[in-house]
Amino acid sequence: MTRRAESPHAPRLLRVLIAFIAALVLPVTVSAATVNAAAVAGGEESASTWTVQVGSESSSQAIQGMAFLPGNIYINAGDKVTWEANSAEIHTVTFLAKGQSLRSTQPFNPSLPQNIYQRGGKAYDGHSYYNSGVMTNVSDSGFKQVTKYTLAFPHKGNFTYYCLVHGMAMKGVVHVRAAGTDYPYSQAQYDRQSARQERAILRDGRQAWEDARDQADEHTVIAGTDNGTSMVMRFVQQKVEIRVGEKVTFVNSGMGAPHTVTFGKEPANVFVPRGNPAKFAGGDLNSGIMPPHSKFTVTFTKAGEFDYICGLHDFMGMVGTVEVRR
Repeated sequence: MTRRAESPHAPRLLRVLIAFIAALVLPVTVSAATVNAAAVAGGEESASTWTVQVGSESSSQAIQGMAFLPGNIYINAGDKVTWEANSAEIHTVTFLAKGQSLRSTQPFNPSLPQNIYQRGGKAYDGHSYYNSGVMTNVSDSGFKQVTKYTLAFPHKGNFTYYCLVHGMAMKGVVHVRAAGTDYPYSQAQYDRQSARQERAILRDGRQAWEDARDQADEHTVIAGTDNGTSMVMRFVQQKVEIRVGEKVTFVNSGMGAPHTVTFGKEPANVFVPRGNPAKFAGGDLNSGIMPPHSKFTVTFTKAGEFDYICGLHDFMGMVGTVEVRR
């Protein structure tokens, strides 16, 4: 029997058909086997380590972001999460103990060791207090610098954590599912999502800065502002000119970030008020901590040029000057 010649196009058509069928049956989600390409002996998949950025900032550090990026991350039991400091502004990664309220930790108190130093082990037990310590990408924040913090998650559950510095304005959730569950996103997808959020935060920060300029004048200085996510770490306006006997009111018009107005020598504890703002002729004067929506008014009784800082954010460039003329 004569053998029929094969079509030269048959192999290519067969490959196209196989590829088309494979595309239909492949899952949309990222499989655990894909993320954990390397397997350990015995056929068990190795744990994955995921990355979350802590904060964000502009190149000048004037705009800071109060956000964990991504805010929600989905992992499997046995995986780890590494948080990386991504801003000069200080933050913490803090899992509260079972029954502990966030309110009990507010406002942030840097004199308490459990707030500024690492607490808990290397694997999260799902119910105890765990804290990263103070996370920042600069070494001159005034706190012991933590650039990375890693926890393993052996147990299933949805675990909420906060930044103690910014409270409810900055929280994240680690969603831990059973080992072997397909992942909804890859790290690359989380990174792209975070990059989009960072751009939005900077855009909002620039708008907040413009809005603050409209509120400021020679007798009103906006002592930082934020919209709950984007923070402007500047005094607006930075230099004012007044006459002896006149007042300047400093306004924290933000929603989440505390500040201080500090003249003279910076005190060991900037959270404590010092001096008499009703009759200021130079020397040491400190507002103490200024939470959002608070004001601090100073009456200047002597001519001169008086420099001041935010005792929490001066290392980012949050400084100002009041020039008092006769």
